[in-house]
Amino acid sequence: MALTYAPQIAHFGIFCRDLDQMTAFYQAVFGMSQTDRGQGITMPFEIAFLSGSPLQHHQLALASGRAPGAASTVMQISFKVQSLNELREAHHRALQQGGTRMRGLNHGNSLSIYFNDPEDNTVEVYLDTPWYVAQPHGDPLDLERSDEDIWAQTERICRADPTFMPVEQWRAQFLTHLA
Repeated sequence: MALTYAPQIAHFGIFCRDLDQMTAFYQAVFGMSQTDRGQGITMPFEIAFLSGSPLQHHQLALASGRAPGAASTVMQISFKVQSLNELREAHHRALQQGGTRMRGLNHGNSLSIYFNDPEDNTVEVYLDTPWYVAQPHGDPLDLERSDEDIWAQTERICRADPTFMPVEQWRAQFLTHLA
């Protein structure tokens, strides 16, 4: 049955053991501001609301209530950037603020870094490319290389994949699929 509306993911929330530490981490790494903080009405937790956009009250809701020692159930929290320099800045800031397990992956249709926040939730920061290849796909990404080298390598990797197509072609196919 086709949907008669198009919901969009707008924000997400995670439970935390140390709300202050997690709030400080996401503010420092992503330049987010706390828009509100207080005790939930229907959820009995303290919640910190963070945003990096004046168009969204919150993009991230951090809530107390994660039990001490409880493992993360977050597969990944993803943030999109617009350039390789922004990806490098996120890399630098995350390491500076105590992010761990840093790794870079070239997915063909995106360039990503992954790291763990202070409570071992996996965080991704990524940049779209103009190409599509079937996922999952992952080659090493070295942000120490020049922009030109990274883009040339990414295009070579994508064109060598049998599922390669320009992202605009993939989008057109996806629109047909949605119809």
